[in-house]
Amino acid sequence: MPPAKKRARTYDPAKIRTAVLTQFGNVRQAVRTLTPEQLALPTRLEGWTVRDLAAHVTMAVETVSHNLDRDEPAAKPGLTLLEWPFTTAVRAEGISDDTQTLATANPDLDALYTRTEERVTHRLASAPGDRLIGSRTGAMTLADFLVTRTVELVVHTDDLNAAVPGLDIPYDRQALAACTRLLADALASKAPGGSTEVRIPPYAVVQCVEGPRHTRGTPPNVVETDPLTWIRLATGRVGWQDAVAEAKVSASGERADLGGLLPLMG
Repeated sequence: MPPAKKRARTYDPAKIRTAVLTQFGNVRQAVRTLTPEQLALPTRLEGWTVRDLAAHVTMAVETVSHNLDRDEPAAKPGLTLLEWPFTTAVRAEGISDDTQTLATANPDLDALYTRTEERVTHRLASAPGDRLIGSRTGAMTLADFLVTRTVELVVHTDDLNAAVPGLDIPYDRQALAACTRLLADALASKAPGGSTEVRIPPYAVVQCVEGPRHTRGTPPNVVETDPLTWIRLATGRVGWQDAVAEAKVSASGERADLGGLLPLMG
């Protein structure tokens, strides 16, 4: 019997707006403290320095302002939240070029962050959540697009923390929750089914993978991990086998190996 179709998860638009602005502010405060030597350090992203990555974070947020400055698309929404993670790989090369151009053109990162924060705060103050904005892969509502910004901000906060010893940028709880849930739901969309339960406490539990559907008691196939490990798996920052070997993931049952389904984002 095929699994019952699940209702799409909803997000509180006001909380997501606050989460985006808060996490951007967290990154901004940390970037202000970086020395020239730290800005020159390499990151997980091939060819990107910390300076490049810090500039990219502003680009990920500024795209909200740019899209709101444009005329609203005439078409209906063409891209859903669950589709978005699978569209990122095709844009990677162009994004890398744009990022390095932005970093070179803006040696004063604090000024860049200030402009970005002021613009996005101003534009979001009056833009309704159902306002359509264009993207390279299809139109989305502003409310949905802001959820994707939590993914960008959380993932790159983790990248910055990994690149700079002791940086320790904090994570806004709502931003971390939204990022975790969207990527968990994307896994369930990619591998629909009810044989495996993926637990990412305290934010998400999803059923996925074809096979006998579990209805009561302890599921026969269980995967459990923490939010940041899950996000690293979903975005290719860490491999499945490495995460299991390092006890960052517990996986029990014959259908609990998710290695062939990850990463979700390129």
